[in-house]
Amino acid sequence: MIVADTDVLIDFLRDRAPVADRVALELEQGQLATTVINRFELLAGARGERQRERVLALLEGLVTLPLDADAADQAAEVRRRLEADGEPIGMADSLVAGIVIQRRGILLTRNRRHFDRVAGLALSPLAAS
Repeated sequence: MIVADTDVLIDFLRDRAPVADRVALELEQGQLATTVINRFELLAGARGERQRERVLALLEGLVTLPLDADAADQAAEVRRRLEADGEPIGMADSLVAGIVIQRRGILLTRNRRHFDRVAGLALSPLAAS
């Protein structure tokens, strides 16, 4: 399962190629999910009713993965490891990583600077294949 991070979903909403093309492909194939954390970020960042409606329409086409106890435990482990290495990525990204790892998903993100550091997290190429 491909799990879309907030940045790539924003690119899709703004029609920014090539990432928007990749998201569109995954949506067409019914393979795309996101996390409850990303859902929150998108809805919190929507400016005005029109943007909110566009975000909600996009989210209707995605499975939203929850933050359950197992994912929270995984996220805590991610955060502890990265902090011990002196390279923390922040709480939201730790939670996203924990959810994706726990669900054995593949994260689609432009934020390689943060997520490349997470052991056990699979990252998807951005270009459509």
